Amino acid sequence: MKKLRVAVVGMGIGRPNGLALAHNPRAEVVALCDLVEERMNDFASLLPQPDEVRLYTDFDELCRSREIDAIFIGTPNQLHVPMGLKAVAHDKHVLVTKPLADSVAAAEQLVETAETAGVVNMMSLSTRFSAEIQYMGALARQGIFGDLYYARARSVRRSGIPSWNLGFIREGGGAFRDMGVHVLDSAWWLLGMPRPLSVTGVAGAKFGPRGFGYFGRKAAGETSAVPESYYSQFAADDYAGGFIRFEDGSALQVESFWASHQPGDLQIELFGDEAGAQVRPPTLYTNGPVPPAVVETAKEFDAVPQAGRSLNDESRPLDITFDGLTKEKSSAWNAIADHFISCILDGIPCEAPLRHGLTVQEMMEGLLSSAGTGRELRLDDVKVA
Repeated sequence: MKKLRVAVVGMGIGRPNGLALAHNPRAEVVALCDLVEERMNDFASLLPQPDEVRLYTDFDELCRSREIDAIFIGTPNQLHVPMGLKAVAHDKHVLVTKPLADSVAAAEQLVETAETAGVVNMMSLSTRFSAEIQYMGALARQGIFGDLYYARARSVRRSGIPSWNLGFIREGGGAFRDMGVHVLDSAWWLLGMPRPLSVTGVAGAKFGPRGFGYFGRKAAGETSAVPESYYSQFAADDYAGGFIRFEDGSALQVESFWASHQPGDLQIELFGDEAGAQVRPPTLYTNGPVPPAVVETAKEFDAVPQAGRSLNDESRPLDITFDGLTKEKSSAWNAIADHFISCILDGIPCEAPLRHGLTVQEMMEGLLSSAGTGRELRLDDVKVA
């Protein structure tokens, strides 16, 4: 059986992606690339055949290797496009962590180059490929929600500013590109990927520049353990929120906080004219009777109706929580790896191409640009910004 030979670049987010690829029976991780060899040695020890994995500190050299078919790019945002362009130039298939880039222009360049080259190009989106989002997406495609006309999405941390790579906090990084991208992408996908028309946003940095709110602290207001030499270079957002209007009349409210005086949360809520939902815990809100498609899969996902009710109860309203969808945390990484491999080896259409990442980038940059000007922004203006 032919196996896809994959290289993993970046030993941070590269770890869960790389492990999923390495343990897929149709792929093998044959190379690692990072600036620090110790990180590669540590990760290689977790792979099925660590002694056979080649280590590179030179990305150009890795791209020239004929023993590599595909490359996962898990570096800081600012490096996704330059590395992706080099990989594509050497006819490598690419799997890129979120976000696609640090600007719309850069994202557009990589998308057009990859599509012209004809290589499989895909976003690694752990939230979109989670069991909860995939199931809610399946219900949406079946029409269970009816007309999905509105969504709310948020990603909130109490103290969660990254403190291990300056790429996160410098220009082109920030909370919205790091965390907001997850819920923005997933909510947009659940809505059916409508074309965005305009966005209004607010953004700023209330904690990061002061050394507060970094990972490892109990509360955002505590003094951070990170040195001033690190946090003094903060040049991005540590919170952002906004409102996006779509061509089909639907809309999305989205929020992202790296640090805050609020409990941590990751949530997407859907509003349809036939049913609604939230994704954590995955719950369907309906007025009954329960659609047959939900009844058929209820046992598989340990569906629990609200106390004193049954799935056959046609009284109104009815809430159904699918506890079984949250059991395996690694399922998203496995789903990403399996789909990427299938796109390459089987030629199936990619369900998360870089072009999706480009549209999400346009919405992100539009929100941040609107925050800077204090005015609503047409998304057509972002493309030429």
